Amino acid sequence: MDTKVLNYRIIIEPELNKKTGKKVYVGFCPKLGVSDWGKTVEAAIGNIKEAIECHLESMASHKKDIPCSDADEYLVTTTEVVLPANIHFGFA
Repeated sequence: MDTKVLNYRIIIEPELNKKTGKKVYVGFCPKLGVSDWGKTVEAAIGNIKEAIECHLESMASHKKDIPCSDADEYLVTTTEVVLPANIHFGFA
């Protein structure tokens, strides 16, 4: 069987689990709109990889076009913004 390797960008961010109060890591693939989580960064990466594979297999079984790989070169950054101190933030 022939195979093809696709590379999709994923973003891993820490998030506070509201039930346990512990930090978890959420992975998101912007190109596919797929996300999953794990208790560690490594677990989140493994889980999002499985979720992406399942999503692509489902797309293929429904004869939908598979999105091409993400670009090999890209920039991910953050920016600082200033807001009034009286605004309530959900996660600090």
